[in-house]
Amino acid sequence: MHDAVDEAIFQLFPDYIRAIVVVQGIDNQGVLPEVEELLREAETQCEALFARENLTTHPRIASWREAYKTLNMKPGKNYSSVEALARRARGGSPLSYINTLVALMNSFSLQHLVPCGGDDLDAARGDLVLRLANGDEKFVPLGKKEAEHPEPGEAVYVDAGQVLCRRWNWRQGDGTKLASSTHHVLVNIDCLPPVGGEEAQRLVIELAALVERFCGGSVRHFLITASEPAVGLG
Repeated sequence: MHDAVDEAIFQLFPDYIRAIVVVQGIDNQGVLPEVEELLREAETQCEALFARENLTTHPRIASWREAYKTLNMKPGKNYSSVEALARRARGGSPLSYINTLVALMNSFSLQHLVPCGGDDLDAARGDLVLRLANGDEKFVPLGKKEAEHPEPGEAVYVDAGQVLCRRWNWRQGDGTKLASSTHHVLVNIDCLPPVGGEEAQRLVIELAALVERFCGGSVRHFLITASEPAVGLG
């Protein structure tokens, strides 16, 4: 199994970096008070930030709005995952503690203002690729049963049989959702300027350490870039 970014994505976004953490044998059960505290602290930090600054023009939000605009993904209607989380935190609406890994990803995303998502690798089939949609791919939204199709040309994260995430990082699919029973996971951080290579490396190391600390397992991390567009997951 490989995780890859298609050349067409890098042609449009040559500085894009996909930082990934791959973990085998995690323990994702129960609620950890320390992780919940991290989440609440990140929400409070984000709420205070956007009480002072404009959310949509913040460089780490604006870069994703521009990328969505480039791909005709309607950034005023469809928010990147980091913008959606930031909007919720700005409004003072606490996020649910779905499970420890999701809570860690959400707190990390709010703390650093980068999109962060994850997939259950045991539920995926074949190689994983971030590419532009044809429009005939199958996508079942999180919590739903009925399939829909992405719009042609939007960025989609796919395996051999389904779309795992639509509009780059807008909406997670149900098929590879993270659950308390998840044991083998890939967590990704999407990085566009102003997040560059050095910061992406620091971020992936930090996230890997957090996952290992709170969920255990055997942890590896990688950077996918235009010069190294695919990595083996084993």
